Amino acid sequence: MSANSTTSDMLEKLDRVEVRFSEIEALLVDPNVSGDRTKYTELMREHADLAEIVAVYRDRKCAQSNLDEAIKLKEDVDGDMREMALAEIAELTPQLSEFDDVLRRLLVPKDPLDMRNAIVEIRAGTGGAEAALFAGDLLKMYTRYAEERGWKLEQLSMSAQTMGGIKEVSVLVSGKDVYGRLKHEGGVHRVQRVPETEAQGRIHTSAVTVAVLPEAEEVDVKIEEKDLRVDVYRSSGPGGQSVNTTDSAVRLTHEPSGLVVICQDEKSQHKNRAKAMKVLMSRLFDLEEAKRHAEMAADRKAMVGTGDRSERIRTYNFPQGRVTDHRIGMTLYSLDAFVGGDMNEVLDALIAHYQATALQAGGDS
Repeated sequence: MSANSTTSDMLEKLDRVEVRFSEIEALLVDPNVSGDRTKYTELMREHADLAEIVAVYRDRKCAQSNLDEAIKLKEDVDGDMREMALAEIAELTPQLSEFDDVLRRLLVPKDPLDMRNAIVEIRAGTGGAEAALFAGDLLKMYTRYAEERGWKLEQLSMSAQTMGGIKEVSVLVSGKDVYGRLKHEGGVHRVQRVPETEAQGRIHTSAVTVAVLPEAEEVDVKIEEKDLRVDVYRSSGPGGQSVNTTDSAVRLTHEPSGLVVICQDEKSQHKNRAKAMKVLMSRLFDLEEAKRHAEMAADRKAMVGTGDRSERIRTYNFPQGRVTDHRIGMTLYSLDAFVGGDMNEVLDALIAHYQATALQAGGDS
């Protein structure tokens, strides 16, 4: 298919989008619709989804109209007017190309899960105590990034180590477009640095796995009580020391899937169970999504991995002060800022990369 026919197909689709946008605007001021809260909310959401596309498309149409006039003027006049027309053509032609690139990206079907909250699970992999320490560093990194974006972060469960590191932790991140921003963080994160306990200054390589799950809603997953085994016991801290004198810790086992979730952070058994259910529902929802979409199953497998040093999506090299994302071949020499929560440059590049991949796969058809 030629570039011209591709652009023509896109413009026809944009015409339909603009017509629908106008229909929605008319419906939103209709008293019969505004009185139906459910319908009105659905229309407002659709209006918000289409607003940016329509705004860019209208700017494109204006540029196209100006270009057509300049081309016509160039043929009809001589002298200074013709030079002005040629200059306008030279300016508007690349503008149209830029508009088309933006519109192609905007027309990529949005993942409906992108707007959801996310559960981020961080687990220490290969590297012992150093991996556990870096797991704690990643938790701080995501916490600072969440604060920067005005998101809320709630700890769901944590298993700590006596030296201050983290064996594993689950947090719920709530806010606007959380899953869409963080979903590409799933995978093995490799760190290269000299541990504080290393007397001879040798660089150690460790690994931490990160999984990012869209928060499940009650309508997504139905868990039958008969499929659930609930064990309660006393919470314990690092090294097995007791931190609670009541049976408040909860372990949920979903027997059909074999998934196990433990939560012991709260002093209340009911609160621990509620948090554990939230994690279990999201894990089950992720499994269901993976079954429906084969490519998501592959992503999930790559995301969780084994925690081995050889598997990685990103490397944090502290001696060189660099962070490298291996999926897009991007390296920044601003490691301290990145682990301090300044992640947007890499996350924006990842999102653009996967949008371009979706376009190549026919996402705008």
